[in-house]
Amino acid sequence: MGSSRSVLFFINLAIIILNLVAPTISQDDGICTFTADYCWKCFDTGTYTAGDKYQENLNSLLSSFSSSTQNNSGFYSSSRGQDSNKINAIALCRGDLSQDSCQACLNKSTDILLQNCSTQKEAIIWAQPCMVRYSYNLIFGIEQTDPLKHVPSPHFAKNPQQFELVLTPLLDILSDTAASGNSLKKFAAGHATVPGGETIYALAQCTPDIDKQNCSSCLKQSVTEIQTCCDGKQGGRVLKPSCNLRYEVHLFFRSIADKLVDIPAPVPAAPALKEEKKKSNIKKIVITIVVVLVAFVTILSSICIFLRLTKRRVKLDEDENSEDVSLVESLQYDFETIRTATDDFSDANKLGGGGFGAVYKGRLLNGQPIAVKRLSKNSEQGDSEFKNEVVLLAQLQHRNLVRLLGFCLKTDERLLIYEYVPNTSLDHFIFDPNNHEHLDWETRYKIIEGIARGILYLHEDSRVRIIHRDLKASNILLDEDMTPKIADFGMARLFAIDQTQGVTKTVRGTYGYMAPEYVIHGRFSVKTDVFSFGVLVLEIVSGKKIGSFRYGENEEDLLTYAWRNWREDTIPNIIDPVLTTSSQIETMRCIHIGLLCVQQNVVDRPTVASVVSMLNSQSIALPVPSKPAFYMHHNTGSDISAMTESDQSKSLSVYVTGNDPSNITEAYPH
Repeated sequence: MGSSRSVLFFINLAIIILNLVAPTISQDDGICTFTADYCWKCFDTGTYTAGDKYQENLNSLLSSFSSSTQNNSGFYSSSRGQDSNKINAIALCRGDLSQDSCQACLNKSTDILLQNCSTQKEAIIWAQPCMVRYSYNLIFGIEQTDPLKHVPSPHFAKNPQQFELVLTPLLDILSDTAASGNSLKKFAAGHATVPGGETIYALAQCTPDIDKQNCSSCLKQSVTEIQTCCDGKQGGRVLKPSCNLRYEVHLFFRSIADKLVDIPAPVPAAPALKEEKKKSNIKKIVITIVVVLVAFVTILSSICIFLRLTKRRVKLDEDENSEDVSLVESLQYDFETIRTATDDFSDANKLGGGGFGAVYKGRLLNGQPIAVKRLSKNSEQGDSEFKNEVVLLAQLQHRNLVRLLGFCLKTDERLLIYEYVPNTSLDHFIFDPNNHEHLDWETRYKIIEGIARGILYLHEDSRVRIIHRDLKASNILLDEDMTPKIADFGMARLFAIDQTQGVTKTVRGTYGYMAPEYVIHGRFSVKTDVFSFGVLVLEIVSGKKIGSFRYGENEEDLLTYAWRNWREDTIPNIIDPVLTTSSQIETMRCIHIGLLCVQQNVVDRPTVASVVSMLNSQSIALPVPSKPAFYMHHNTGSDISAMTESDQSKSLSVYVTGNDPSNITEAYPH
C-alpha cells in the first residue's frame, strides 16, 4: 500500500512540474479552458498559398509587432500590402505588462498562431497576457464581438451569492474606467473583498482603436455574459476581439498604481467577535449595506442608460440615417475622392445600371480598383436600400460574397464602394453566345458550389440569418479566378436566428427567380433563396435563360423544359451543347438538385446545407423531385397548373410589375 502511494505521489508531482514548465495549449480550434495559456480561432473565410505575397506581408507585419521598441502602450495596429495581398493586424497586451513581457508574449503568440492557422487569411489568438489578430478585411475602429469565448473556472466561490454581489459592481466600475481611456490604452484593474470570504481581482480592457461608446457596449455585454457563463465560480474570462474581462481570487496582474483602480471592499469585513449574537447582527448589517450598494449601482446604471437612450432618440429625430451609418463610420469615403477615382462618374467608366442606380469602375490614389454604386436620386427606396446594404455587408465576410469596402454620403448622394470584380457577372458568360463557350464544365461546377456556400453562410454561418431575396445570374459576380461572389443586398432581409419566415406586402424581384409563395402571398424564407438557387443551377447547366423560349412548335420556360425532358428521360437535351467533355454524372446530378430546389411545395425543397452536402458527395442518394412551380402544359400554353385560378391572376399581375425597371435590382451590373 505504501509503495503504491509513493508511486502515485511521484506521478502527480511529475504532472505538476510539467504543467509549470510547459505552457498549456488548447489543441482544438476554438476551444479554451481556464488553465490554457493559449487558445485561438482560424477562420474559414479564405486561404493563402505558402510562400506567396500574402504570407510574406503577414509574417513581416506580425514580426514588426513583437520586435517594436517604439511603442510602450502595449497596443499595435498596422497594415501591409495592397489589394488582395493586403493584411490588417492588431496586437494588444494586458495593460500592466512591461514592454519586454509584452513583446515576449506577442512573439510566442504569433508563432503559435502561424503554426496552427498556417494558410488561413484570418485568425485570432488569446494568450493570458496578450492577444493577436489579423485579417484581410478592415478591422480598425470596428467593435467586433465574434468570435466569443467563455472561460469559467472549475472551482466555486465559498459563498456564491455574496461573491456575485461584490463581483458585478466591481466589473461595472472597471468597465466604465476602461472605456474612458485614451487612444493608446483602455485598461482598468482592481480588487474588492467579499465579506468574510475571498478577495476578487479583476480587469477590463478594450482595443484602444474603438471609441468610448463601443468599448463600453462591448464590456457591459461581457459583464452580463460573466453572470451566465461563470455564475458562482471563483474565476472567469470573456474573450472577444475588441474587449476582454477577467477575474480571479488570486492576484494575476502587476500592482502598479498608475494602471490600477483602487476599489475598496464594498463591505467592511466583520471583526472577530466572541459573542454569537454580535456576529449575527454584524452579518445582517453587512448584507444590508451590500444590498443598498448594489441597488445604488443598479439605479445609477439605469439612469445612465436612460439618458443615453434619450439622447440617441433625439439624435435620430434630427437625422434618421445616423443610427445605421454610425455602425460603419470607419468605412466612410470622401465624396471628392470617389469623384476623382471615377473621373467624375464618366460614361467611359460606367459598368451598368439597374433600378437603384448606375455602377462605375474607379481607381483610388493607391491604385486599388473599386466599383461604385451611385444610387438614383429619384429612387423611392434609395435611402432604405442604402442603409440596408451598409449595415448588412459591413458584417458579412465570405469569399463567395462581394466585399463592401465603404460608402459615401453627401447631401443627396448615396454611394456604395465595393471591391472590383473584373470578370463581370455570370449572365454575361452563360447567356452571351460569344462568351458562354469559355465556361467549361469544371468552371460551371465550381460556380455552382461557390454560390451554394455563399448562401449557406448567409442562412446559417453568419452572425445573423439573411434572406437575399434577389438571387439571379446578374447578381453573381466572377473574379479573376472565376470564383463566384453573391452581390446586391438591397432587398435582403435580416432574420433572427430562430425565425423561419417573413411576410411582405411589397413583392419585388425578378420574375422567374421568385418562388411561388413569395410571388402570390409575399411569404419569404430560406426556401425562397433555395428556389432561386435551383433556377440558377438549371441556367448554368443548360445555358438557357429562365424566361420563355421556343422549342419546336412549343413555347416553354426553362423549368417546364427541364421537367419535361427529365420525365421523358431525354436529359441530354437540357445540357448546354458546348459541354461536350463534361462529366455526365455531375451534370445529371446538378439538374436533379436544381429540380429539387424549384419544387412547388416549400417543405419538399432541400435546405442549402443539404444542397452543399449533395454537391460534395456523390454517394448521397437524392429524392425524386416533384413537378416544379409554374409548370406550363403544351396544350394550354399559358396555364400554370400548380396554381388556382385566382392565384394565376395574381401571378400575372406580378409578372407585369416584376419587369418594371423600378422593381428589378441589378448586381453591380455590367
